[in-house]
Amino acid sequence: MGQFFDEIPLSFIPWIQEQHLFWVATAPLSESGHVNLSPKGLDGTFHVVDESTVWYEDMTGSGVETISHLRENGRITVMFCAFDGPPRIVRLFGTGTVYEFGTPEYEELLPVGKRNHGSRAAVMIKVHKVGTSCGFAIPFYEYKYQRTRYYNAARTFETFDRAYENQCPAEGFDPENLPEKGLRSYWKANNSTGLDGLPGLLNASNHQLGPRDDLTLERATMFYSGTSGKSGKNVPPAGHASEMVLAEQKEQRSMALGLLDTKFVAGLSIGFAMAFMSLRMMQSSSVLSR
Repeated sequence: MGQFFDEIPLSFIPWIQEQHLFWVATAPLSESGHVNLSPKGLDGTFHVVDESTVWYEDMTGSGVETISHLRENGRITVMFCAFDGPPRIVRLFGTGTVYEFGTPEYEELLPVGKRNHGSRAAVMIKVHKVGTSCGFAIPFYEYKYQRTRYYNAARTFETFDRAYENQCPAEGFDPENLPEKGLRSYWKANNSTGLDGLPGLLNASNHQLGPRDDLTLERATMFYSGTSGKSGKNVPPAGHASEMVLAEQKEQRSMALGLLDTKFVAGLSIGFAMAFMSLRMMQSSSVLSR
């Protein structure tokens, strides 16, 4: 049976912090607006402050719906679900506040060195209700490891930004003249407004990234060109390489079978067409010979 609490039970906190995946749901006030549900999955991005306060590091994505909705009305639900061990679903109902990259609140939560590549905001949530449900219908899934492709891509975006910052003094930084392939240009192009026209990121692109040892062109994984190492692929940690190889081989076989099926169907169609044309020609010759 489901239960409800006014705050997060202390016994839930260790379980919450062990989860590798959570979801956030938000919606605009407009009846014609888009209800949004986003999965979040990078380790170490969700934090429990106390029984009624949590926050997570919001990573750059192609959309900005959660931020847009929170700016308008603050409503948010966070859900965790057990994929191994005893079944459990936990929902945190609360009010969220967005602290963009570059704001004092963001810098306090995510100072240089703690911030992940691609991070664009911190979302602070005041929890006013916690709900649990059984989770008996949820299948078992085995967690293997984190994907690395996002991190590599985000680091490459930021490398272009950092290279630009190194070329100009702090007083010469121009947020209107950002590198085309940088993270801040991506924010301006894709994260300024949501699907319903609500404002998303407001000023994040106006702030400098600051120094980081891993943001040099020499060390960057060049995701754009796809020519340096395995930037366009997920690189598994030690002990999982064989699993990644098997997965890639399976994908290649599937693509080959798909191509084979296409060629087979095309060849079969041409064969039938030629046989039909030959039959018609034979019938025509038979009629003319009479």
